[in-house]
Amino acid sequence: MNIFSYIIQLGASVMMPIIFTIIGLCIGMKFGKALKSGLFVGVGFVGLGVVTALLTTNFNDPLKAISDLYHLQLNVFDMGWPAAAAVAYNTAVGALIIPICLGVNFLMLITKTTRTVNIDLWNYWHFAFIGAVSYFVMGESLLWGYFAAIVCYIITLVCADLTAERFQKYYDLEGISIPQPFCQSFMPFAIVIGKALDKIPGFSKLDIDAEGLKKKFGVIGEPLVLGVIVGVLIGIAAKMDVKTILSLGVIMGAVMELIPRITSLFIEGLKPISEKTQELVKSKFNGKKVHIGMSPALVIGHPTTLVVSIILIPVILALAVFLPGNQFLPLASLAGMFYLFPIVLPFTKGNVVKTLVVGLVALIIGLYFVTDMAPDFTLAAQHVYEQTQDKAAQIPEGFSAGALDFASSLFSWVIYRCVKFPYYVGMGVLAVVAVVLMFINNRKIVREERMAQEQNA
Repeated sequence: MNIFSYIIQLGASVMMPIIFTIIGLCIGMKFGKALKSGLFVGVGFVGLGVVTALLTTNFNDPLKAISDLYHLQLNVFDMGWPAAAAVAYNTAVGALIIPICLGVNFLMLITKTTRTVNIDLWNYWHFAFIGAVSYFVMGESLLWGYFAAIVCYIITLVCADLTAERFQKYYDLEGISIPQPFCQSFMPFAIVIGKALDKIPGFSKLDIDAEGLKKKFGVIGEPLVLGVIVGVLIGIAAKMDVKTILSLGVIMGAVMELIPRITSLFIEGLKPISEKTQELVKSKFNGKKVHIGMSPALVIGHPTTLVVSIILIPVILALAVFLPGNQFLPLASLAGMFYLFPIVLPFTKGNVVKTLVVGLVALIIGLYFVTDMAPDFTLAAQHVYEQTQDKAAQIPEGFSAGALDFASSLFSWVIYRCVKFPYYVGMGVLAVVAVVLMFINNRKIVREERMAQEQNA
């Protein structure tokens, strides 16, 4: 544990470059290239800390003022995915999550329980996040932290396989799957709500021209402008002076614009490692059908995704204020809303109205997930900040911590609740679910391979 404590105290900005450099060397990259990849990841974490500090420092007082003025109970501060990622990677679980999950992925490939090779290394923070929260829930237990992370990883890989064909056909991306748990967790919503809506006579014919609407939104659809509008509205609602209102607008616009740009640093750092991993996979599984697991960022520019996200942002902000029992106001997480839809669209076939309904229901439920998880998210964030002084994990005074990114997902909440269930019953249920899903996927893979052999014979 002393080793883990030392690693954690280094902070993600130092720890992750070291880990990624080692990973790069292990898969055959040259030292210079591996080091550069790792340093890009480190710089990305520095940027996250700066952006998060910008948000928390400037919006702490306005949000408190709004709560006091209108007697609201919105005391869960939106830390966004930067805080969730910082918490994830700055814990003992996060320190080794990538090599452990890669090992699980390899075992599942050779046992034919998955076809997906998850090279989307940056989004491993999702697995580290649920592992980190579970780690603290269970009294800083590494065993249960890794258990939760691995269960989430297994479920996500199986779901990536099950949705791969539909995803590839819809987006015309052969051989690609999306093993990102936040995206995959909305697949059940898409299936259930989609089937319910199909039973309404004439509903399937109800649609909106996404491409046309995208053009009509114009500059308003840009994250920068959306951020400015949201920041200004918060300032007006808090009854701030004109100077402060304008300042809040520009700052929120900066946050919305900078977060995707910082994400690109992570992608730039991880891309060479992902490409090298892809080469190794192709050489080891030559001739066998394999899905390359990639980031959903590949498809978030789809017109339906953009239109639905832009419509939902003001709607979910308004609902967050009035929904009884909700304590979470999404702010920093708004930039991540686009990632809700990559797996939803193949099931709704890009129908704007159907996608909008699915997204609205999922987000409303997600607000309550975040509210419910806030106490333990706060515990994890406070511990990380005490250990590392990482600004990304610093919670404004008087608030607890939350994030729409992954904390609002079905996978995250169900695993979190199962871990907290007394007498380890929930953990037993999770283990059974993971094993059953692997068995079902194995039968499917074996059957498809047998059919392919018969056709080639």
